[in-house]
Amino acid sequence: MIIIPAVDIKGGRCVRLREGRADTETVFSDHPQEMARQWIEQGAERLHIIDLDGAFEKGPRNSSIIKEIVKTAPVPIQLGGGIRDLKTVESYLSLGLAQVILGTVALKEPSLVQEVCRLFPGQVIVSLDARDNRIAVEGWTELSEMDPIDLVKSYEDWGVRAIIFTDISRDGTQKGPSIPSTRRLTQATRIPVIAAGGIATLADVQSLAPLAAGGLAGMITGRAIYSGSLNLAEAIAWLKKNTPQGGF
Repeated sequence: MIIIPAVDIKGGRCVRLREGRADTETVFSDHPQEMARQWIEQGAERLHIIDLDGAFEKGPRNSSIIKEIVKTAPVPIQLGGGIRDLKTVESYLSLGLAQVILGTVALKEPSLVQEVCRLFPGQVIVSLDARDNRIAVEGWTELSEMDPIDLVKSYEDWGVRAIIFTDISRDGTQKGPSIPSTRRLTQATRIPVIAAGGIATLADVQSLAPLAAGGLAGMITGRAIYSGSLNLAEAIAWLKKNTPQGGF
């Protein structure tokens, strides 16, 4: 299991939101490139980049910054936010990204997700963001009636590489991860799952670790490593020592 630092970009700056709301922005750096470099220097094996402007405005908005990070980073990068069509997927993957992350489009245009999986095998991650086991879409501004586990079976058939599961009631709150909902999803699919939302301390990292046996491949952390409540290098070292290692 690995821990993946999040670099969320809004207005050209590195920020974090609380529960996905645009009006709860906290700016941590004016230079996302420097933050990405910092996490890599601390041992990050992968980066999670989100174009928040893209997520809210439904199209790429911070491409030049993303391109610079991808060009200089020596680790795989997964990128999401505003990826709604094949042209955008092709453009981003041409930069050298490991995977693109498809969110809203996975629910609203499943045929596109299936086609992208066919054209770019192993390079598609689907993000399932939920509150009370209901999928959220459009940058978390809308709740659907869809349960996350209703979607995962088709994703297995299509070849989705991994699923990011975010409990948005926990995201950016540092209240701890949602163990029950994360376990529920890992038990419903053979696709590797990456947990996100609420991870605040090393104890939170340790609480998720037992789920590795059931298919949890990683976890994403953001606010905690920026605020200092979680030491990234310490978390990486603990996971390497105490959980199975492997990619996804």
